[in-house]
Order: sequence, then C-alpha cells, then structure tokens
Amino acid sequence: MQLNIKYFGLIAELTTCNEETLEFSEATIADLKEVLVEKYPELKTKDFQIAQNKEIVSSNAIVSGEEIAILPPFSGG
Repeated sequence: MQLNIKYFGLIAELTTCNEETLEFSEATIADLKEVLVEKYPELKTKDFQIAQNKEIVSSNAIVSGEEIAILPPFSGG
C-alpha cells in the first residue's frame, strides 16, 4: 500500500521533508517505525510518535493506510 506520511518539527528537519509517499507492505506501526529508521538512520536515536487519523497509536496497532503523521516528542502540561 502507499502511505502518505507527514513529518513535523525536529523529525521534518532530520528527514529534510515535510511529506512523502512511501510504499509499505508490512502490518504494524512497529514495522513502519523500522522502515523509517532504515530510511532515515538519524531517527534511531530520536524519540518520536506516530499518529494515524490524527490519533497517537501504539506500536502494535495495524497500519490502515490512512493519514500518517510522524511527531516529535512534546513537552508541556
């Protein structure tokens, strides 16, 4: 499936793009993280979260092929 991925903040700076389409044939968010770290090795040492359909999802969530956002860690309260 093709995923439209949006990158934000520090993650966008590290990947040098704000958005891209990625061919993805795996199943879970953890699999997607592995693909992203392989493509962008500098992400290996960074914390980031993945949102699907504007909701933060766990690593074992199934990738549905809908809106994906890669988010840097947030601070605040």
